Amino acid sequence: MSNTTETQYLCGLKRENFQTTVDGKKTDLFILKNESGSEVAITNYGGAIAAIMVPDRDGNYANVIQGFDNVNKLIEGSEPYLSTLIGRFGNRICKGKFQLNGKKYELFTNNGPNSLHGGKRGWNAKVWDAIQMNSRELSLTYVSPYGEEGYTGEVKCHVTYTLTDDNELVINYLAVTNKRTIINLTNHGFFSLAGIANPTPTIDNVICEINADFYLPIDETSIPTGEILKVEGTPFDFRKPKAFGLEINADNEQIKNGSGYDHNYVLNKNEEGELSFAAKITEPVSGRTMEVYTTEPGMQLYTGNFLSGFEIQNGATAPRRSAVCFEAQHFPDSPNRPYFPSCVLRPNDKYKQTTIYKFGVDK
Repeated sequence: MSNTTETQYLCGLKRENFQTTVDGKKTDLFILKNESGSEVAITNYGGAIAAIMVPDRDGNYANVIQGFDNVNKLIEGSEPYLSTLIGRFGNRICKGKFQLNGKKYELFTNNGPNSLHGGKRGWNAKVWDAIQMNSRELSLTYVSPYGEEGYTGEVKCHVTYTLTDDNELVINYLAVTNKRTIINLTNHGFFSLAGIANPTPTIDNVICEINADFYLPIDETSIPTGEILKVEGTPFDFRKPKAFGLEINADNEQIKNGSGYDHNYVLNKNEEGELSFAAKITEPVSGRTMEVYTTEPGMQLYTGNFLSGFEIQNGATAPRRSAVCFEAQHFPDSPNRPYFPSCVLRPNDKYKQTTIYKFGVDK
Protein backbone atom coordinates (compact mmCIF):
# COMPACT_ATOMS: atom_id res chain seq x y z
CA MET A 1 0.00 0.00 0.00
CA SER A 2 1.27 3.46 -0.79
CA ASN A 3 1.84 6.01 1.95
CA THR A 4 -1.04 8.16 0.74
CA THR A 5 -3.04 9.36 3.71
CA GLU A 6 -6.74 8.75 3.69
CA THR A 7 -7.52 12.46 3.66
CA GLN A 8 -6.08 12.48 0.14
CA TYR A 9 -8.46 9.81 -1.11
CA LEU A 10 -10.86 11.49 -3.52
CA CYS A 11 -13.46 8.78 -2.86
CA GLY A 12 -13.69 9.48 0.87
CA LEU A 13 -13.32 5.80 1.76
CA LYS A 14 -11.38 4.77 4.86
CA ARG A 15 -8.83 2.00 4.55
CA GLU A 16 -9.46 0.68 8.06
CA ASN A 17 -13.10 -0.01 7.17
CA PHE A 18 -11.86 -2.64 4.72
CA GLN A 19 -9.41 -4.30 7.07
CA THR A 20 -10.58 -7.53 8.66
CA THR A 21 -9.80 -11.25 8.54
CA VAL A 22 -11.91 -13.72 6.54
CA ASP A 23 -11.03 -17.43 6.41
CA GLY A 24 -7.69 -16.57 8.02
CA LYS A 25 -6.78 -14.04 5.31
CA LYS A 26 -6.51 -10.29 5.69
CA THR A 27 -8.62 -7.91 3.62
CA ASP A 28 -7.59 -4.37 2.73
CA LEU A 29 -8.30 -1.41 0.46
CA PHE A 30 -5.96 -0.43 -2.38
CA ILE A 31 -5.96 2.90 -4.19
CA LEU A 32 -4.86 3.38 -7.80
CA LYS A 33 -4.11 6.89 -9.08
CA ASN A 34 -3.01 8.26 -12.45
CA GLU A 35 -1.38 11.47 -13.72
CA SER A 36 -4.71 13.07 -14.61
CA GLY A 37 -5.97 12.82 -11.00
CA SER A 38 -8.46 9.97 -11.39
CA GLU A 39 -8.68 7.28 -8.73
CA VAL A 40 -9.85 3.69 -8.39
CA ALA A 41 -10.39 1.97 -5.03
CA ILE A 42 -10.33 -1.84 -4.91
CA THR A 43 -10.55 -4.35 -2.07
CA ASN A 44 -9.08 -7.83 -2.22
CA TYR A 45 -12.34 -9.23 -0.84
CA GLY A 46 -13.85 -10.50 -4.07
CA GLY A 47 -11.71 -8.08 -6.05
CA ALA A 48 -14.55 -5.60 -5.56
CA ILE A 49 -14.18 -2.11 -7.02
CA ALA A 50 -15.32 0.26 -4.30
CA ALA A 51 -14.92 3.54 -6.20
CA ILE A 52 -13.97 5.02 -9.58
CA MET A 53 -13.44 8.77 -9.38
CA VAL A 54 -13.48 10.47 -12.80
CA PRO A 55 -14.35 14.02 -13.92
CA ASP A 56 -17.41 15.34 -15.75
CA ARG A 57 -17.23 17.87 -18.60
CA ASP A 58 -16.67 20.68 -16.06
CA GLY A 59 -13.86 18.82 -14.28
CA ASN A 60 -15.96 17.83 -11.27
CA TYR A 61 -15.07 14.39 -9.90
CA ALA A 62 -17.65 11.85 -8.78
CA ASN A 63 -17.76 8.14 -8.02
CA VAL A 64 -19.21 6.38 -11.07
CA ILE A 65 -19.40 2.81 -9.73
CA GLN A 66 -21.63 1.37 -7.04
CA GLY A 67 -19.81 -0.27 -4.18
CA PHE A 68 -19.86 -0.51 -0.40
CA ASP A 69 -17.87 1.69 1.98
CA ASN A 70 -16.79 -1.16 4.25
CA VAL A 71 -15.98 -4.82 3.89
CA ASN A 72 -18.75 -6.01 6.23
CA LYS A 73 -21.43 -4.58 3.93
CA LEU A 74 -19.76 -6.42 1.08
CA ILE A 75 -19.79 -9.68 3.03
CA GLU A 76 -23.33 -9.35 4.37
CA GLY A 77 -24.94 -6.98 1.86
CA SER A 78 -28.08 -7.51 -0.16
CA GLU A 79 -26.10 -7.47 -3.44
CA PRO A 80 -23.18 -9.92 -3.06
CA TYR A 81 -21.92 -9.29 -6.61
CA LEU A 82 -21.77 -5.49 -6.35
CA SER A 83 -18.83 -4.58 -8.63
CA THR A 84 -16.91 -7.78 -7.78
CA LEU A 85 -14.90 -10.33 -9.75
CA ILE A 86 -17.00 -13.35 -10.75
CA GLY A 87 -15.86 -17.00 -10.97
CA ARG A 88 -15.50 -19.88 -11.45
CA PHE A 89 -18.38 -19.52 -13.89
CA GLY A 90 -19.99 -16.14 -14.52
CA ASN A 91 -23.69 -16.04 -15.33
CA ARG A 92 -26.07 -19.01 -15.23
CA ILE A 93 -25.81 -22.75 -15.74
CA CYS A 94 -29.17 -24.42 -16.32
CA LYS A 95 -30.33 -26.38 -13.26
CA GLY A 96 -26.74 -26.34 -12.04
CA LYS A 97 -25.87 -29.34 -14.20
CA PHE A 98 -23.37 -30.01 -16.98
CA GLN A 99 -21.29 -32.84 -18.40
CA LEU A 100 -17.55 -32.88 -18.98
CA ASN A 101 -15.44 -35.86 -20.09
CA GLY A 102 -18.58 -37.96 -19.94
CA LYS A 103 -19.03 -37.23 -16.23
CA LYS A 104 -22.04 -35.40 -14.80
CA TYR A 105 -21.49 -32.48 -12.45
CA GLU A 106 -24.03 -30.87 -10.13
CA LEU A 107 -23.62 -27.36 -8.76
CA PHE A 108 -25.41 -25.41 -6.05
CA THR A 109 -28.56 -23.74 -7.40
CA ASN A 110 -28.68 -20.20 -6.02
CA ASN A 111 -30.82 -18.44 -8.65
CA GLY A 112 -34.20 -20.13 -8.90
CA PRO A 113 -33.52 -23.52 -10.49
CA ASN A 114 -30.11 -22.43 -11.80
CA SER A 115 -26.54 -21.92 -10.64
CA LEU A 116 -25.40 -18.28 -10.84
CA HIS A 117 -21.94 -16.66 -10.72
CA GLY A 118 -20.04 -19.62 -9.32
CA GLY A 119 -22.57 -20.99 -6.85
CA LYS A 120 -23.22 -20.56 -3.15
CA ARG A 121 -19.89 -18.86 -2.46
CA GLY A 122 -18.15 -17.87 -5.66
CA TRP A 123 -14.93 -15.95 -6.17
CA ASN A 124 -16.77 -12.72 -5.33
CA ALA A 125 -16.79 -13.96 -1.70
CA LYS A 126 -13.13 -15.01 -1.50
CA VAL A 127 -10.11 -13.13 -0.19
CA TRP A 128 -7.57 -12.75 -2.99
CA ASP A 129 -3.84 -12.40 -2.36
CA ALA A 130 -3.00 -8.82 -3.29
CA ILE A 131 0.21 -7.09 -4.34
CA GLN A 132 0.12 -3.41 -5.28
CA MET A 133 2.82 -3.21 -7.94
CA ASN A 134 2.88 0.60 -8.11
CA SER A 135 0.54 3.59 -7.86
CA ARG A 136 -1.61 2.40 -10.77
CA GLU A 137 -1.44 -1.40 -10.77
CA LEU A 138 -2.87 -4.05 -8.44
CA SER A 139 -2.29 -7.78 -8.84
CA LEU A 140 -4.76 -10.27 -7.31
CA THR A 141 -4.31 -14.05 -7.09
CA TYR A 142 -6.76 -16.78 -6.05
CA VAL A 143 -6.34 -20.55 -6.07
CA SER A 144 -9.66 -22.37 -6.39
CA PRO A 145 -9.27 -25.88 -4.96
CA TYR A 146 -10.40 -29.05 -6.68
CA GLY A 147 -14.09 -29.65 -6.02
CA GLU A 148 -14.87 -26.09 -4.89
CA GLU A 149 -18.59 -25.46 -5.45
CA GLY A 150 -18.74 -28.78 -7.33
CA TYR A 151 -16.26 -27.84 -10.07
CA THR A 152 -13.45 -30.16 -11.09
CA GLY A 153 -9.77 -29.21 -11.23
CA GLU A 154 -7.63 -26.82 -9.21
CA VAL A 155 -7.58 -23.41 -10.89
CA LYS A 156 -4.98 -20.73 -10.27
CA CYS A 157 -6.17 -17.28 -11.33
CA HIS A 158 -4.36 -13.95 -11.59
CA VAL A 159 -6.24 -10.69 -12.18
CA THR A 160 -4.47 -7.38 -12.70
CA TYR A 161 -6.20 -4.01 -12.44
CA THR A 162 -4.35 -1.14 -14.16
CA LEU A 163 -5.39 2.52 -14.28
CA THR A 164 -3.80 4.24 -17.29
CA ASP A 165 -3.23 7.95 -17.80
CA ASP A 166 -5.97 7.83 -20.45
CA ASN A 167 -8.50 6.98 -17.70
CA GLU A 168 -8.73 3.36 -18.80
CA LEU A 169 -9.34 0.71 -16.18
CA VAL A 170 -7.68 -2.33 -17.77
CA ILE A 171 -8.52 -5.76 -16.31
CA ASN A 172 -6.30 -8.65 -17.37
CA TYR A 173 -7.19 -12.22 -16.40
CA LEU A 174 -4.97 -15.31 -16.55
CA ALA A 175 -5.95 -18.78 -15.29
CA VAL A 176 -4.51 -22.29 -15.48
CA THR A 177 -5.84 -25.66 -14.32
CA ASN A 178 -4.43 -29.08 -13.45
CA LYS A 179 -7.50 -30.93 -14.78
CA ARG A 180 -9.93 -30.29 -17.61
CA THR A 181 -12.59 -27.92 -16.27
CA ILE A 182 -14.89 -25.07 -17.27
CA ILE A 183 -14.26 -21.41 -16.58
CA ASN A 184 -16.00 -18.12 -17.37
CA LEU A 185 -14.69 -15.02 -15.61
CA THR A 186 -16.01 -11.48 -15.59
CA ASN A 187 -16.25 -8.27 -13.59
CA HIS A 188 -19.70 -7.25 -12.37
CA GLY A 189 -19.17 -3.49 -12.23
CA PHE A 190 -22.37 -1.52 -11.56
CA PHE A 191 -21.70 1.74 -13.41
CA SER A 192 -23.54 4.98 -12.63
CA LEU A 193 -21.95 7.68 -14.80
CA ALA A 194 -24.10 10.45 -13.30
CA GLY A 195 -22.27 9.77 -10.03
CA ILE A 196 -23.66 7.91 -7.05
CA ALA A 197 -26.03 9.93 -4.88
CA ASN A 198 -29.03 9.65 -2.55
CA PRO A 199 -30.80 8.47 -4.59
CA THR A 200 -28.47 7.55 -7.47
CA PRO A 201 -30.22 8.70 -10.68
CA THR A 202 -31.87 6.23 -13.03
CA ILE A 203 -30.02 5.20 -16.20
CA ASP A 204 -33.14 5.83 -18.36
CA ASN A 205 -31.54 8.82 -20.13
CA VAL A 206 -28.11 7.23 -20.50
CA ILE A 207 -27.35 6.71 -24.20
CA CYS A 208 -25.96 3.31 -25.14
CA GLU A 209 -24.30 1.79 -28.18
CA ILE A 210 -23.49 -1.95 -28.42
CA ASN A 211 -21.40 -3.49 -31.20
CA ALA A 212 -23.52 -6.61 -31.71
CA ASP A 213 -25.84 -7.81 -34.48
CA PHE A 214 -27.10 -10.77 -32.42
CA TYR A 215 -28.22 -11.52 -28.86
CA LEU A 216 -29.31 -14.57 -26.87
CA PRO A 217 -33.01 -14.75 -25.93
CA ILE A 218 -33.79 -16.25 -22.51
CA ASP A 219 -36.55 -18.26 -20.89
CA GLU A 220 -38.47 -17.13 -17.80
CA THR A 221 -35.60 -18.35 -15.55
CA SER A 222 -33.04 -16.27 -17.53
CA ILE A 223 -31.42 -19.29 -19.21
CA PRO A 224 -30.65 -18.92 -22.94
CA THR A 225 -33.20 -20.73 -25.09
CA GLY A 226 -30.39 -21.80 -27.42
CA GLU A 227 -31.42 -19.45 -30.19
CA ILE A 228 -29.11 -16.73 -31.51
CA LEU A 229 -31.35 -13.95 -32.81
CA LYS A 230 -30.82 -10.73 -34.72
CA VAL A 231 -31.21 -7.54 -32.70
CA GLU A 232 -32.70 -5.85 -35.76
CA GLY A 233 -36.30 -4.77 -35.22
CA THR A 234 -36.20 -5.49 -31.46
CA PRO A 235 -35.67 -3.42 -28.29
CA PHE A 236 -32.21 -5.07 -28.14
CA ASP A 237 -30.85 -3.13 -31.11
CA PHE A 238 -28.21 -0.70 -29.80
CA ARG A 239 -26.13 -0.63 -32.98
CA LYS A 240 -27.09 3.04 -33.25
CA PRO A 241 -26.92 4.92 -29.94
CA LYS A 242 -30.21 5.26 -28.04
CA ALA A 243 -31.34 5.88 -24.47
CA PHE A 244 -31.93 2.83 -22.27
CA GLY A 245 -35.33 4.20 -21.23
CA LEU A 246 -36.63 4.25 -24.79
CA GLU A 247 -37.57 0.54 -24.86
CA ILE A 248 -36.61 -0.82 -21.43
CA ASN A 249 -40.31 -1.31 -20.62
CA ALA A 250 -41.35 -2.44 -24.09
CA ASP A 251 -44.24 -4.88 -24.52
CA ASN A 252 -41.79 -7.62 -25.45
CA GLU A 253 -41.53 -11.16 -24.09
CA GLN A 254 -37.74 -10.96 -23.78
CA ILE A 255 -37.87 -7.64 -21.92
CA LYS A 256 -40.42 -9.20 -19.56
CA ASN A 257 -38.28 -12.32 -19.04
CA GLY A 258 -35.35 -10.12 -17.97
CA SER A 259 -37.44 -7.51 -16.11
CA GLY A 260 -35.65 -5.12 -18.48
CA TYR A 261 -32.29 -5.76 -20.12
CA ASP A 262 -30.49 -8.79 -18.68
CA HIS A 263 -29.25 -10.52 -21.83
CA ASN A 264 -26.03 -11.67 -23.43
CA TYR A 265 -24.91 -9.99 -26.65
CA VAL A 266 -22.89 -11.81 -29.31
CA LEU A 267 -20.19 -9.22 -29.94
CA ASN A 268 -19.17 -8.49 -33.52
CA LYS A 269 -15.62 -9.80 -34.04
CA ASN A 270 -13.29 -10.02 -37.03
CA GLU A 271 -11.41 -12.86 -35.36
CA GLU A 272 -11.74 -14.90 -32.19
CA GLY A 273 -10.09 -13.36 -29.14
CA GLU A 274 -9.36 -9.95 -30.65
CA LEU A 275 -9.50 -6.93 -28.37
CA SER A 276 -12.29 -4.87 -29.92
CA PHE A 277 -14.95 -2.27 -29.21
CA ALA A 278 -17.98 -3.70 -27.42
CA ALA A 279 -20.06 -0.81 -26.08
CA LYS A 280 -20.25 2.86 -25.18
CA ILE A 281 -22.49 4.80 -22.82
CA THR A 282 -22.92 8.56 -22.51
CA GLU A 283 -24.54 10.31 -19.53
CA PRO A 284 -26.00 13.50 -21.05
CA VAL A 285 -26.11 15.72 -17.94
CA SER A 286 -22.53 15.22 -16.74
CA GLY A 287 -21.14 14.46 -20.20
CA ARG A 288 -19.28 11.44 -18.83
CA THR A 289 -18.71 8.56 -21.23
CA MET A 290 -17.50 5.00 -20.85
CA GLU A 291 -16.27 2.74 -23.64
CA VAL A 292 -15.89 -1.02 -23.24
CA TYR A 293 -13.33 -3.10 -25.13
CA THR A 294 -12.90 -6.84 -24.64
CA THR A 295 -11.36 -10.02 -26.02
CA GLU A 296 -14.45 -12.00 -24.94
CA PRO A 297 -17.07 -13.26 -27.44
CA GLY A 298 -20.05 -12.10 -25.34
CA MET A 299 -21.20 -9.35 -23.02
CA GLN A 300 -24.10 -9.44 -20.59
CA LEU A 301 -26.06 -6.20 -20.50
CA TYR A 302 -27.78 -5.81 -17.13
CA THR A 303 -29.68 -2.64 -16.27
CA GLY A 304 -29.91 -3.04 -12.47
CA ASN A 305 -33.49 -4.29 -12.65
CA PHE A 306 -33.27 -5.94 -9.24
CA LEU A 307 -31.51 -3.17 -7.34
CA SER A 308 -33.71 -2.34 -4.36
CA GLY A 309 -32.59 1.04 -3.04
CA PHE A 310 -30.12 -0.26 -0.44
CA GLU A 311 -27.36 1.97 0.93
CA ILE A 312 -23.98 1.92 -0.80
CA GLN A 313 -21.02 4.28 -0.17
CA ASN A 314 -21.16 7.38 1.98
CA GLY A 315 -24.96 7.53 2.33
CA ALA A 316 -25.68 7.03 -1.38
CA THR A 317 -28.39 4.56 -2.38
CA ALA A 318 -28.91 2.14 -5.28
CA PRO A 319 -32.53 2.27 -6.51
CA ARG A 320 -33.86 0.05 -9.28
CA ARG A 321 -32.17 0.71 -12.62
CA SER A 322 -29.65 3.17 -11.21
CA ALA A 323 -26.69 1.30 -12.75
CA VAL A 324 -25.71 -0.60 -15.86
CA CYS A 325 -23.42 -3.64 -16.01
CA PHE A 326 -21.38 -4.71 -19.03
CA GLU A 327 -20.14 -8.18 -18.08
CA ALA A 328 -17.64 -9.32 -20.72
CA GLN A 329 -17.75 -13.12 -20.77
CA HIS A 330 -18.43 -16.34 -22.61
CA PHE A 331 -22.09 -17.12 -23.13
CA PRO A 332 -24.39 -18.20 -20.26
CA ASP A 333 -25.02 -21.96 -20.00
CA SER A 334 -22.31 -22.62 -22.56
CA PRO A 335 -21.33 -26.01 -21.02
CA ASN A 336 -24.77 -27.25 -22.12
CA ARG A 337 -24.65 -25.68 -25.61
CA PRO A 338 -21.84 -27.26 -27.64
CA TYR A 339 -22.26 -24.73 -30.47
CA PHE A 340 -21.61 -21.78 -28.11
CA PRO A 341 -17.92 -20.72 -27.82
CA SER A 342 -16.24 -23.29 -25.59
CA CYS A 343 -15.52 -22.46 -21.95
CA VAL A 344 -13.45 -25.63 -21.39
CA LEU A 345 -9.96 -25.05 -19.98
CA ARG A 346 -7.41 -27.85 -20.33
CA PRO A 347 -4.14 -28.44 -18.49
CA ASN A 348 -1.23 -26.76 -20.31
CA ASP A 349 -3.66 -24.22 -21.81
CA LYS A 350 -4.13 -20.71 -20.47
CA TYR A 351 -7.38 -18.83 -19.98
CA LYS A 352 -6.71 -15.22 -20.95
CA GLN A 353 -9.02 -12.23 -21.07
CA THR A 354 -8.60 -8.49 -21.34
CA THR A 355 -11.45 -6.05 -20.73
CA ILE A 356 -11.05 -2.27 -20.69
CA TYR A 357 -13.43 0.33 -19.30
CA LYS A 358 -12.35 3.70 -20.70
CA PHE A 359 -13.78 6.86 -19.14
CA GLY A 360 -14.05 10.19 -20.92
CA VAL A 361 -16.25 13.21 -21.45
CA ASP A 362 -18.49 14.32 -24.27
CA LYS A 363 -18.00 18.06 -24.50
